Amino acid sequence: MKTRAAVAFAARKPLEIVEIDLDGPKAGEVLVEIRATGICHTDYFTLSGADPEGLFPCVLGHEGAGIVVDVGAGVTSLKKGDHVIPLYTPECRQCKSCLSRKTNLCTAIRATQGKGLMPDGTSRFMCDGEPVLHYMGTSTFSNFIVAPEIALAKIREDAPFDKVCYIGCGVTTGIGAVIWTAKAEVGCRAIVFGLGGIGLNVIQGLRMIGAEQIVGVDINPGRKAIAEKFGMTHFVNPKEVEGDLVPYLVDLTGGGADYTFDATGNVNVMRQALESCHRGWGQSIVIGVAPSGAEISTRPFQLVTGRVWKGTAFGGARGRTDVPRIVDWYMNGKINIDDLITHKLPLERINEGFDLMHAGTSIRSVVEF
Repeated sequence: MKTRAAVAFAARKPLEIVEIDLDGPKAGEVLVEIRATGICHTDYFTLSGADPEGLFPCVLGHEGAGIVVDVGAGVTSLKKGDHVIPLYTPECRQCKSCLSRKTNLCTAIRATQGKGLMPDGTSRFMCDGEPVLHYMGTSTFSNFIVAPEIALAKIREDAPFDKVCYIGCGVTTGIGAVIWTAKAEVGCRAIVFGLGGIGLNVIQGLRMIGAEQIVGVDINPGRKAIAEKFGMTHFVNPKEVEGDLVPYLVDLTGGGADYTFDATGNVNVMRQALESCHRGWGQSIVIGVAPSGAEISTRPFQLVTGRVWKGTAFGGARGRTDVPRIVDWYMNGKINIDDLITHKLPLERINEGFDLMHAGTSIRSVVEF
């Protein structure tokens, strides 16, 4: 069949809207019509050429929602007409990682997914007779995709695609970092570095669990109002702080935060986040993706005295299990997604979404098919 897609033919080039071929689902796979997809900074990270796993040509996109069109042999958990969110972090429920209950990082299809291929080692996309690679196992910048059954979360049918697509990455990553990675508790003090699409959801997660103090740190003063709407109690612009930022934040939080979250991908900020933690028990959660080859550092004393550095992927969420719950939270008014969707675009204007992101004028742009 044919599908319209925004294809990245090479790094550092605008996406091209073309019609490409898509093979149907094989055993264990599902054909999905994508109705909406968010534009995430991770897509740009790959398009920029900084991603060490970036491969071209490929169909980017990993934050989508749609409807099942067809299923391959052996698929039992999904059927035609089901509403789904593709998962770049699958959940097979059978591999060592899934069975450990210690991580959400399912390894069932990691080897082929990292190569831009389906589990059988081939691509379902073709353009002019040449294969086009998948991206993060999802490729939601295509109107139709084929994905493994274990990489699709079935959701309720009354949830709007243009809102819940954001749960495919940004919402889950931010809220999940609070709930499942940090396991933050009522009454805690926290600092969030970077108030973009991820950081605002971290703030939202902290509000949900009843944090007493939520400090937002960003050099863009335009983010203050919306961060306050989502639960931020204190705003800090590093450019307005005299001297070192770390002691300022330590003093502001009464000895350091119980939890800090980096949503910037800047390794210098990651260090500041760790050192802003409370001595003896503070945890710093790294969410942001740093450029290839970047390293983080701190004095060993910071760790010896009880601070903990932790990383998180997809907020520690188990996709097929937790994503439907988060959709329910949205539909029941427990979380706010509407105010984070600042722009809606047709596929033909998808490159404008990246421009809006870089200009700092959007939180999340959504492409509707």
